[in-house]
Amino acid sequence: MAVSIQIDNLVKTFGTVRAVNGVSLAIQPGELFFLLGPSGCGKTTLLRAVAGFHQPEAGTIRISERDVTHLPPYERQTGMVFQSYALWPHLTIAENVAFGLEMRRVPKTEQRQRVAEALARVHMADRADAKPNLLSGGQQQRVALARALVIEPQCLLLDEPLSNLDAKLRLEMRGEIRRICKQAGLTAIYVTHDQKEALTIADRLAVMRDGLVEQIGTPAQVYRQPANRFVAGFMGEGNFCEGRVRACASGSVRIETQLGTLVAAVALDPPAVGAAVTLCIRPEALRLDAPPAQAPNVLSGRCRQTVYQGEVAQHVVAVDGREAGAAEWKIFELNPMVDRAGAPVKLWVQPEHVIVLT
Repeated sequence: MAVSIQIDNLVKTFGTVRAVNGVSLAIQPGELFFLLGPSGCGKTTLLRAVAGFHQPEAGTIRISERDVTHLPPYERQTGMVFQSYALWPHLTIAENVAFGLEMRRVPKTEQRQRVAEALARVHMADRADAKPNLLSGGQQQRVALARALVIEPQCLLLDEPLSNLDAKLRLEMRGEIRRICKQAGLTAIYVTHDQKEALTIADRLAVMRDGLVEQIGTPAQVYRQPANRFVAGFMGEGNFCEGRVRACASGSVRIETQLGTLVAAVALDPPAVGAAVTLCIRPEALRLDAPPAQAPNVLSGRCRQTVYQGEVAQHVVAVDGREAGAAEWKIFELNPMVDRAGAPVKLWVQPEHVIVLT
């Protein structure tokens, strides 16, 4: 049965460093929730506090409304999947998966049944008698998942579980982890620094920096409506431009920048006239085809560099502005058909794709 996780004003320090600085989170039953941020932001410390490996100096952790803040890990009914697979090399796959059941003194007959079910869930039933050294990295990660699932935890905690896999296996395991969690109805907290991983798998995510939560939301909300420049820059590539609001009308704002006047669509809480703002435009939002007549946000420039990647080309364009060398912007062009390297270009962006950061 899926459970909720409630974290209130949690503080964890190491010496003079506040690794987690008053974090509060509410994770819904059955939700796959990501903690995301750069190295040292506190995400792993927070996860280990939920697991019971770190004791916080302040705050509370509740799992299914039960206060577990000061309980040892084995009393929290959580399953942990580590960055290293931590499999016993001398045990078979089935014996590795059964280890937690042995510690809980589960009868042998029930052990065999639960181990078989857990291995089937991760598509590893045919390797039950193999040793870990005969498995690929992806297979070992599946076994680590089965070992966490077999104890029937109330929630699953995953600490960068895909970081040791190659790119192809990471892509495969992203979908598998989501499938397994949803199939089992598990509430899960997943730590990563990989934005693509979070955007692909998460129901919701929290972006952390310096022990604090900068923003919480769905992947689309955090990517398309970042709370600040840090989140906008961390959650993907962006072209940034400073400006000042000159006019607000009918859900849009006109902003004067060093590249000229740009128009942004703002549905709620538009910035005040005269306010200094930062604009963020994602590389994939910029267009290189002919803009409609009277379209706003049309700029010109010269393509300085192109990296061809088959289905997409990544261009660096020196954008003309009021000052020499005003900006170099990245543009992603899907299905590129023209070699633009060194050529003059027109680029434009729709107002709804101009992100205004205050």
